[in-house]
Amino acid sequence: MKEIKKELNKYKHAWPLLYVFIYMPWFLILEHNFPADYPGLHMIHCPLDDMIPFCELFVIPYLLWFLYLPAVFLFLFYHSKNEFYRICAYEFTGMTIALLCYTIYPNGVALRLTDINRDNILVDLVQFLYSNDTSTNVCPSIHVFATLSAYICLIKSPHMKELKSRQRIKKCSLILTILICLSTMFLKQHSVIDVICGILLSFVLYIVVFKWWFKNTEFPAPVVKDPHKHQVLYFLNKNKKHKK
Repeated sequence: MKEIKKELNKYKHAWPLLYVFIYMPWFLILEHNFPADYPGLHMIHCPLDDMIPFCELFVIPYLLWFLYLPAVFLFLFYHSKNEFYRICAYEFTGMTIALLCYTIYPNGVALRLTDINRDNILVDLVQFLYSNDTSTNVCPSIHVFATLSAYICLIKSPHMKELKSRQRIKKCSLILTILICLSTMFLKQHSVIDVICGILLSFVLYIVVFKWWFKNTEFPAPVVKDPHKHQVLYFLNKNKKHKK
């Protein structure tokens, strides 16, 4: 029992994740009340949207969002309580602002193709995505905002320094972040305007969260006694065994 209490006390900083019980009901209510045929829906569109071709290959990075975001949260959760609080404040504040925008200014896009004229597994994934994710509540794009914000929190983490492969991780993370943002447009899920608004929201909140709310919060550099033992992504620090 003492061991269980010890473990629970060790991870009690997970409480901000209770935000999901605010976000999900609110989002589902918006999805239900503002469908694609809602008469007061404001359609988001700009000329650049018509110049961007549809490409089903982008469904891969689009869906990787659902792995990338939890991975960054998990990394910070296990390494720094204050950094975890920071990413939660960053992400959840932005998501709340986005939901407020959808509530006050119901919006959507009419960019999706009705006939893709191709038959492959990627197109099937896109069709599955279309059937499970409406074309409403798009501006600003939470997909874009959350991705960029997670990337910023990851590269700003002092704990990245303890990873021997940190430069490779940063480069891969940057590439994935760019591809995820592009995927929202190439899959016709979002307008260029949605993406720009998502990026602006992330940068504005970066100033608020990093330069104001957590300005005086200490984020000490990690002390690594054994660099080969790492709680998260430990396999990236393994050295090849030298032949005797």
